[in-house]
This record gives sequence, C-alpha cells and structure tokens, in this order.
Amino acid sequence: MVISVKNAVVAEESLNWRVNATAVEMDEERIRERERLQIEQIRELDFEELQVEEVDDLQDSDDDEDHNDDLDSFRYNSHAPVSGNIGDDELMFNPALASLHTYLGEVEDTQNRIALVDGGTVLKIPLFYLEGVVLFPEATLPLRIIQSSFLAAVERALNHANAPSTIGVIRVYREGAQFKYASVGTTAEIRQYRRLGDGSFNVITRGQQRFRLKRRWTDVEGFPCGEVQIIEENVPLRTPRDVVGKLVPLSKLRGRYHSSAMSLPTTPLRDTDAQSVANSEESFESALSPSEKRLHYSVVESIFYDATSSDDDQVLSTSDDQSSGSNPYNSRSIGCLASGQDDKKKDGQSEFGKTSVSQGKCEKQNRLATFRKNTDLTQFRRGSRTFWPYWVYEMYDSYHLAQRASDLWKQIVGVPNMEAFVNKPDILSFFIASKIPVSESIRQELLELDGVSYRLQREIELLESFDRVRCKHCQTVIARRKDMLVMSNEGPLGAYVNPHGYVHEIMTFYKANDIVLTGRPVKKDSWFPGYAWTIANCATCETQLGWLFTATNKKLKPSSFWAVRGSQVADDMR
Repeated sequence: MVISVKNAVVAEESLNWRVNATAVEMDEERIRERERLQIEQIRELDFEELQVEEVDDLQDSDDDEDHNDDLDSFRYNSHAPVSGNIGDDELMFNPALASLHTYLGEVEDTQNRIALVDGGTVLKIPLFYLEGVVLFPEATLPLRIIQSSFLAAVERALNHANAPSTIGVIRVYREGAQFKYASVGTTAEIRQYRRLGDGSFNVITRGQQRFRLKRRWTDVEGFPCGEVQIIEENVPLRTPRDVVGKLVPLSKLRGRYHSSAMSLPTTPLRDTDAQSVANSEESFESALSPSEKRLHYSVVESIFYDATSSDDDQVLSTSDDQSSGSNPYNSRSIGCLASGQDDKKKDGQSEFGKTSVSQGKCEKQNRLATFRKNTDLTQFRRGSRTFWPYWVYEMYDSYHLAQRASDLWKQIVGVPNMEAFVNKPDILSFFIASKIPVSESIRQELLELDGVSYRLQREIELLESFDRVRCKHCQTVIARRKDMLVMSNEGPLGAYVNPHGYVHEIMTFYKANDIVLTGRPVKKDSWFPGYAWTIANCATCETQLGWLFTATNKKLKPSSFWAVRGSQVADDMR
C-alpha cells in the first residue's frame, strides 16, 4: 500500500512537470513570434540616421550635466517596447535590439527540435567549452563557429537522432597554468543559425536543462563530446496548509482540564463554517475570564504602542477597567472625545475629563480602539500545529521565496519584470541566476545548487549584498550598483559573441571608475546598434575589463555606457 501511494505521488509530480514543460513551450512560441515581429520592425528602421555624426574621441566636460540628465531619463524608459522619438531632437535606444543579436545578421529557424527529457536521462552530445560563460536554462547564448572541428560539431548536432539540435555547454576556467572544467553544465538547443559564405556558422541557442558531466572524449572529427546525465529538478515546495491554526480560548482549555485529569489537548480546533461565529473577535473575548481579558488587552496595548511608536510620555492605565473585568475599548471610551467629557468614576470622585490628563487618556483610548478595529488580531491567536513554527517553513517555501526575490529584483534592478514567474519558482530561480550581475564563479555556484528553495535563498542573499564591482586581479572598485544600466530586454547581464568567436558575458553601467581607454571607437560589429565600442582597461593592473560604448549620433540616448566583462569581476561585491 505504501509503495502504491509513493508511485502515485511520483506519477503526479511527473505529470505536473510535463504540464509545466508544455506551458513553457507555449510561452516560447509566443516569444519567437514576438521576436519575428521585432526583427521586421528593425529592418524598417532607418539606421542611417544613427550614423550621421562621427563619435567624439573624448566627451566634453561641459556636457556632463546634460549627459547625466539623459541617463536618468533612459533608466526610467529603458523598458519601452519600441524605439522612437522622445522629442523633436532625441532618439531613445530600444533595448529589444540588443536582445535580438542583430549583429549576427539574418538567421533561420531550425526544423528538428527536442522536448525536455526526463531527469536521469543519459545523452551523448557535442560539448562546447566556454571560458567565462555560465549558461542557465531559458537563457540565450549566441555563438560564432569558425573552427572546422566545431563546425562539424554543429553539423552533428543538427542531424542528431536522439537529441536533435542539442549541444552541451560547460564552463572552463583557469587555475594557475591549467584549465579546469565544471562538472555541471546546461544543454543548449540550437534555435536559429546561418551558414556564411566562408563556411562558418552564426548560431543562436537557448538553455534547456542542467546536466552532470559523466565522461568526455574527443570525437574522430576533432570536436569534444560528452556523456551527460540530465539533472532531475525538484518540485517547488509550499508551506503545508495545517502548519498553523487558531488556538481555542484559554477558558475552554481550563474547563476541559478541570473536567478531566488529562493534560491540555495538543491539536487546536479547526476553522469550519459552523465555528466562524465562535471564532469571531467578540466570542473570543466573551469566553475569557477577567484575568485572561487583562492579559489579552495588555498585549494588544503593547502591540499598539510598538506599531505607532508613540512619543507620548504617559502610558494609558486600564486598572479601573481591569478591576471590573470590562472591555476598555467599549463605546463609552470611544465616544469620550466626542462628548467632550469623561463619565464619572465609580468611586464617586468628581469629573476631571476637562483636565489635560483626562483628555490625554481619552485620546489614547480612542487611538487604541481605532487600532483594534483596523487590525486583524487573529494573527496573535495562531498557534503552531507542527513541531517547527510557521516562519521556519517560510524559509523553505519556494513560492514565498519567489515573491521575496521578485520584489528585491524590482527594487534593485527593475527590468525585466519577474512578477509573471512568481508562480513558477523553478523558472524564476533560473531567470534571476542568468541575469544577476555577479562574477562567473558565483553564477557557477548558482547553477550547481540543487533545490529551488536553496537557489532562491542564495539569490536573495546576493541581491541584498550586491553593492560594488571590483576588478578580479587588483580588487579596484570599478562600478557600483547604483550606476547599473539595463541596455537589453534580457536584463543587466547578457552574453554576446565577437567576430572571432569569443563569447563575453557583460554587465552594463552608465558610470565607471579607474578605467582607461585604448584605441579609437569602432562602429563595425557593434553589439548595440547605433553605438561604437572602445577597449577599456583597468587603470591599476591594465587588465581588459570591457568596453566603452558611445553613440554615433548625439541625438541617441544614452550617449554612452560601459560594458564590464563578468569574467573579470571579483567574487566580493559588497
């Protein structure tokens, strides 16, 4: 019986995974259709207008203030869907252009595609070792294939029977004088490609599934191959429904204790429609004894003062009401300000509601009554049904963590919007990991993490601590989080390939420090249409950190920005 129940659970999880995979494929079809429409729009753009003026070798210091204003405007409008005139004399760069990798030219869609395979499946596929690149599921990776051996690898992948149009991407890194290979990589599906006249390939791939590298070898045609095992992704976890529930009134527990010699029950009463009235605020208070009421009201009063951070010097005293066992928040206290005077005390003392002390007491009573009316006090009567308290379960609730990560991303980065993936924590965790501007080693750490909750927890930690970008070799601070600029729809970090086949993951900033330029601006093969690039080196250790992109037309905004290579960024980003 236990085995059959376990099999049923496994079957249900497998069905949920396939349903999610189908939904992802439908989303991808819509994305491809949108990309086709954007490509048609790009072809209609008149790029000649963006190339009317030459790039200035150096920016005039007089234009710095105007330049900052332009950048501020762009940062708030960088998520605009189309580029166009924002004024009679200004053109706003469209981030969709960068994400389409138009510098690769026209590409064709592949015909044979493979659906997501089950976890544990073993595949034998061509491998691409990329230095400084970490590919995640759902991320885009452009490739420029020049070497004859890798041309044969693409041909093999396009015609592969068991895994058509599929290659494996592994991060390779230097450790001293030796190269090291990561043990976890990602399969990439060839979505689009173009064979050039010289026989080379321009390829656009998309990450599919994580895998573990079991063994690798060199094929007879000279390209690397590997036997990989697809990692089975776990199902996102939710906090169990019955983790917490309402506790019964103390008086009922006391009565049950007196009626029998048994100890207090360990399972609280459940909420049902028939008990909705009994569990209301009034019935809860009516079931309390005078001593329990005093305790209850004192707790509410302390919560009120903590929430309102009152600067009053005197604390409201409820000793008179407590001695009579009455509710200090009744209509008599609520209406005392409206009437302009207090009721007389039971001991026969004369009225003193007109005094400042009485008025202050009356004001606090009214504020307490308002606080009690507008606050859901049921949260203070929720008790744990389990060994661990509720907040412990929230630490591993994938959906709760996904909402936290999405909120942090919106606050710190902004675009792209992650709200659509809050209900898909597994996909959200990969999306954030592929776009968060951190070093390649930290991104490899995220790729190797098993478990949606653990990956989201680490991403939340990174988003909260990320502040500065340092040179990997000399630890010089070259940029700050507040200077981050999103120049692509895919986010502040993306992969681009140069004409020589080298893939670079870059993070973009509108301001950088301690960087020197080498050479003159070059328009050819620019990753960002309308911009020319200039090599940028660290001023301290002279390592190439990236490039400065400058607009070829002064009307184009932003007029310049920096692209920093992720492979040259230090792990310490605090």
